[in-house]
Amino acid sequence: MKFPGSVLASVFLFVAETTAALYLSSTYRSGGDGMWQALTLLFSLLPCTLVQLTLLFVHRDFSRDRPLVLLLHLLQLGPLFRCFEVFCIYCQSSHIEEPYVSITKKRQMPKNGLSEEIEKEVGQAEGKLFTHRSAFSRASVIQAFLGSAPQLTLQLYITALQQDINAGRSLCMFLSLLSIVYGALRCNILAIKIKYDEYDIKVKPLAYVCIFLWRSFEIATRVIVLVLFTSVLKAWVVLVVLVNFFSFFLYPWILFWCSGSPFPENIEKALSRVGTTIVLCFLTLLYAGINMFCWSAVQLKINNPDLISKSQNWYRLLVYYMLRFVENALLLLMWYLYKTDIYMYVCAPLLILKLLIGYCTAILFMLVFYQFFHPCKKLFSSSVSESFQRWLKCTCCPCRWHKSSESVGTADLRSPGDRDETPSSSKFISMPSHVLSANELCSA
Repeated sequence: MKFPGSVLASVFLFVAETTAALYLSSTYRSGGDGMWQALTLLFSLLPCTLVQLTLLFVHRDFSRDRPLVLLLHLLQLGPLFRCFEVFCIYCQSSHIEEPYVSITKKRQMPKNGLSEEIEKEVGQAEGKLFTHRSAFSRASVIQAFLGSAPQLTLQLYITALQQDINAGRSLCMFLSLLSIVYGALRCNILAIKIKYDEYDIKVKPLAYVCIFLWRSFEIATRVIVLVLFTSVLKAWVVLVVLVNFFSFFLYPWILFWCSGSPFPENIEKALSRVGTTIVLCFLTLLYAGINMFCWSAVQLKINNPDLISKSQNWYRLLVYYMLRFVENALLLLMWYLYKTDIYMYVCAPLLILKLLIGYCTAILFMLVFYQFFHPCKKLFSSSVSESFQRWLKCTCCPCRWHKSSESVGTADLRSPGDRDETPSSSKFISMPSHVLSANELCSA
């Protein structure tokens, strides 16, 4: 049975970040910064509450008679209790022989074009551990993008304004960044497992390293860009945030309304229509929060029974990163034009160059992951390199066709004497040959 390391990592980040935020808020209180104290507490306690509700919802404890568990979650001690329960199950599983097991069927990754189906016995203990891992993965994503991301942005903004940093704030920012990167990593793994649920997926350690570097560069540069822009244009940042947020929040609903599909009723049997609507709104809220800072890796699809689109859309990925790069560049340009005296000793052009290179580095690690380390790359209809080569050929096709047309036009303008020297058959064959080569390039 697999060691529940992901559960331990989630609980550690939850406890460490909450403790650091509470300590930092106490320092703001002693310093007389009431507004910073209130915002720090808000971005710390709000995700804590959402994490408790997520764990209760996944384990369906609202409909079960477990008053002690509900009390522990009310006291914000639910993750600690769940972690203790996980390790009790893990330690007892090797000593107790389970009389009841279930059989699951998974397909292996194709080898030489063939994919075998394997059967695996899953005991009750392993099934419970799977539920706990799934619950903590979702809780980590919620904590990362509805708590840690705003917290990191706030603390970095305070640092930029005060031009000073202490040990408590630096520790809080480090833990927040680590929590966001871990949440994005879990989001990637969740997306892979949901899209390829019928396959036996094994993620290699190098894949984790590549995702970690990809998300670290992407999130760090995004947060720094937002903080720099906010520090000089406080009013305009509200417009930027609202446009980003509502674009991603309304996009799944617009697709759902345009599809004409009926309202989904199979999310949870115990939920009413109002409860289902609240859950869907919360999912779209989380979806918008993720895409504010990084690529979500999952595409929310409300008219799908699984609520997730299982198709690999390279075009959407390309459009997202192109638009995000342009947006970051524009925000940095606005910061450069309106920067104040607090950045007097900062080399602005060099900082802009570093941030843009950092974001390009994130894209590079993303391409490396999808090309070499994705656990299901054999199932892709086309790899990243093949798609890029096809795009280059189609882009270069009009240029080659233009050059070939010019060469044909030059040949037709030759003198009559020169034309008589050329065989008549060659005059009619040269033109179609250029047309065929251009079509072949575009269809490649």
